[in-house]
Amino acid sequence: MIMTDKSDNMLASYRESIDNIDAALVFMLAERFKITKAVGRYKAEHQLPPADPGRESAQIERLRTLAKAANLDPDFSEKFLRFVIDEVIRHHERARDDG
Repeated sequence: MIMTDKSDNMLASYRESIDNIDAALVFMLAERFKITKAVGRYKAEHQLPPADPGRESAQIERLRTLAKAANLDPDFSEKFLRFVIDEVIRHHERARDDG
């Protein structure tokens, strides 16, 4: 299939939007981790456990519901959140161990 200037422009436009969304995701994750690091320090100072399984389950269910409403695969959203939660727990464990 031969690409025309019009289709090249359309593809470039799609890619530009994807790039903008990716950049926003990176900045949002950075902000999220800035806050969760503060939570990790708080938990370490107050001798709270690094993980909170009840909170994690509630957040996963909440995200699955949001994903369904947004027509996003809830299994994907759960995998994504689980990945983030696991990384946060590792940070909290480090904060506790560095005490």
